[in-house]
Amino acid sequence: MAELDPHGIAGTDLTDRERQVLEAVVRTYVDTAEPAGSRTVSRVYDLGVSAATVRNTMSDLEEKGYLFHPHTSAGRVPTDLAYRFFVDRLMEPHQPSARERALLEEEIERSGTSAVEMLVRHATRALSLISNELGVAVAPRVDDALLERIELIKVSSNKVLLVATIRGGLVRTVYADLPVEIDEATLLTVTGALNERLAGLTFSEIRHSLPERLRDSLPGDKGSDLMNVFVQSGGELFDIKILDDTSLHLGPTSVLAGQPEFESGEQLKGLITLTEQRDLLAQTVGSRRHGGRLRITIGEENDSSVLSDFTLVTAEYHVGDLKGVIGVIGPTRMPYEKVVTIVDYTSTLVTRILAP
Repeated sequence: MAELDPHGIAGTDLTDRERQVLEAVVRTYVDTAEPAGSRTVSRVYDLGVSAATVRNTMSDLEEKGYLFHPHTSAGRVPTDLAYRFFVDRLMEPHQPSARERALLEEEIERSGTSAVEMLVRHATRALSLISNELGVAVAPRVDDALLERIELIKVSSNKVLLVATIRGGLVRTVYADLPVEIDEATLLTVTGALNERLAGLTFSEIRHSLPERLRDSLPGDKGSDLMNVFVQSGGELFDIKILDDTSLHLGPTSVLAGQPEFESGEQLKGLITLTEQRDLLAQTVGSRRHGGRLRITIGEENDSSVLSDFTLVTAEYHVGDLKGVIGVIGPTRMPYEKVVTIVDYTSTLVTRILAP
């Protein structure tokens, strides 16, 4: 399993007893979604102390910011800091079960293709169904990817479809309007010239040097007219922000909607609002840095306030030299030991399937 992104801060001020009680509270709340009371903790976990001692220890943990006390309950609930302590110091991830692995592989194989977007979409759905969290993935950013080849496909008298194949298996398409009608022979000639001058370059290089690379017009008025479309509009045609508009994949929201955290209308509304902010999610997930590790951000640790009630667990997957991100979003009350292993296994599986 990939290493976890280390924090090494939470829990440095806790005694052994406080750590034991905190672990018991976290596990109880994750399992039941109900505030953990001292009697329940002392009965379920053999801590070797009385319920009164557990109650006093929970009070100490509340003062230190690891637990809070809902007004309507005698029990206590973990804070973000408690989950961080659990993840960094107590969690014991285990390999996914044979059934979980089989379900993941079966769902991904249903894509029936090696196309990156379709395969990742199925992997995201599989993550949702098996983890009971919201699967999320972002396709590899292609700004530094190498263009393998270009195809120009005529779709009407004044429009062509530019199909850019990226090294590693990604494909991006964009429409270009034509100033005049172009015959098939001219289209093929221009396609050959574009591949000769642009194939093997990164999208960033193409975008910043396109006019110079295409300055010598092709012979013939129609060929020159079509080439000028790329000279004048190349920055837009090869703009990765436009090409990556569909890079975010989300699993079915229904798996989260059934969890206790979203029983109230207000909480469910917050979940729906989150899933509607696709640009924010794509930016948040796509910009995460992993350094080869699985990354977990909990509640207020997330960059956006929209995610302050959620945990984000992600890992990288690879398509050749490119990197994408896949993982899950869920409430902070999450079965971390199960989720992190499933995310890690899925990212490894996707990378293996997409290996050239």
